[in-house]
Amino acid sequence: MASIFTKIVKGEIPCYKVAETDDFLAFLDIRPLAKGHTLVIPKLEVDYIFDLPEPIYIGLHVFAKEVASAIEKTVPCKRIGTAVVGLEVPHAHLHLVPINEVGDLSFAKPPVSIPENEMKELAAEIQRNLA
Repeated sequence: MASIFTKIVKGEIPCYKVAETDDFLAFLDIRPLAKGHTLVIPKLEVDYIFDLPEPIYIGLHVFAKEVASAIEKTVPCKRIGTAVVGLEVPHAHLHLVPINEVGDLSFAKPPVSIPENEMKELAAEIQRNLA
């Protein structure tokens, strides 16, 4: 069964795209913990990240590293925190979240509200900052 992420990959649902390759896609989270919170996914539909074929698993992390670097150039922060939760959508994905302290990566926090025009501008700026 296709997840919401598969529908995003297929273009059936829009997203604020940050980066894309043949195998991976990065887009802004619509319920972000912080400005710049980005989801990085393989296009291959696999639920559990540790079930990914090894080349895809490794490639996902290399792709995420490039995206994290661009986010860091765009959003002032101490680090880009990463999280793999994987319970909310049955499609492997990494969360890349700009953080300044440990508590910034808490999914118990309510999401921040960012207007659509700012989300579009943010995605475009991250794209420009890709190496």
